[in-house]
Amino acid sequence: MSAVVVMGVVHEYPSKGKMAARRALNNVSFSVAEGDIFGLLGPNGGGKSTLFRILATSFAPTSGSAEILGRNLVADPSSVRPLLGVVFQSPSLDNKLTVRENLIHGGRLYGLSGPSLTKQLDDMLSRYRLTARAGDLCGTLSGGLRRRVELAKSLLHKPKVILLDEPSTGLDPAARADLWDHLLALKKEGATILTTTHLMDEGDRCDRVAILDQGKIVAMGTPEALKAEIGGDVITIEADDASGLRDEITKRFGVTPQAYGAQLRLERAAGHAFIPQLVEAFPGRLRTVSLSRPSLEDAFLHHAGRRFADSDEAKS
Repeated sequence: MSAVVVMGVVHEYPSKGKMAARRALNNVSFSVAEGDIFGLLGPNGGGKSTLFRILATSFAPTSGSAEILGRNLVADPSSVRPLLGVVFQSPSLDNKLTVRENLIHGGRLYGLSGPSLTKQLDDMLSRYRLTARAGDLCGTLSGGLRRRVELAKSLLHKPKVILLDEPSTGLDPAARADLWDHLLALKKEGATILTTTHLMDEGDRCDRVAILDQGKIVAMGTPEALKAEIGGDVITIEADDASGLRDEITKRFGVTPQAYGAQLRLERAAGHAFIPQLVEAFPGRLRTVSLSRPSLEDAFLHHAGRRFADSDEAKS
C-alpha cells in the first residue's frame, strides 16, 4: 500500500512586482510505499521545498492532488495533519521558551499529556543529546542545537508519515549520524519517511529516490538502479584546453565528453582500460585523470545534463 501518492501536481507562483510568474512544479507524480524512506533529491531551486510545503499542507497546489494514508490533503488537509511529523528548513521554535517548554507545547498540540508526554519528551531529549540543555532558552542555542530541538519536537508524537526538509541543515557529522540512526529505527517501527536533500550520501540511504530539476522529475528509482543506468565508470579529466581536447577525443575515440570549465567527463565501460589510451593519445595535455564508480550526482548529471552546482548557480 502507498502511504503517499502525488498525482500530476503543478504549482505556479504568481507574478509579484517586477518578478514574473514562475512554475515551480510541472506535472509531478510519484508514490511512496508504507515503511519506505523516499528521497527528493535535487539542487536548490529545483522545486523540492515547494513540493514539501504542499505535502505538509502549508498550501494547496495550483492543480493536481495528493493523498497521505488515503486522505486527500487538498480536499481535507485537517485530517492529514495529525498523521504528519514535519521538520521545515526554516525555524519553528519559540526562542523565548526553553527546550523542554518547546517540546511540551509541541506534544500538547498533538494530544499528548501526562506520563506519556513526559516519557516521550525524556526519550527525545536523550536521543538528541539535549538533556543537559533542557532548561536553556532556545534563543541562546547554536544553530545545530536548535535543529536538534526541531527534530525532537516534530517526532515527539511518533507520526506515521515524517516529512523532513533538508533535515541535516546545521547538524555536525555526529548529529547527522544520530539523525539517520533514528530515522532507520523509525522505519523499522513502520514509519514512512519522505526527505528532501541535496546531499548524495543521504540519497544513498533512501529506499527510492526521485531526482527533481526545474520542477520536473527527471529520474526515479532505487539509488542502485539510477547509478546502474550510467552503464560504466565515470572518467573525469582536467586539462588547460578542455574544449579543444573534447573535440579531439571525439574524433579519435568516437565518444563525446561533457565539458564543464576546465573539466571533461565521460562514461565508459572498463574505464580503467580506457585511461591508458587517453594518456598515450594526448601526452602532456592531461593535468589529472580520475576514475570513479557512478554516484547519484552522476545520475543527476546524466539525466539533467549539468551538475548540481551549475543548477544552484542558475537559480541563485
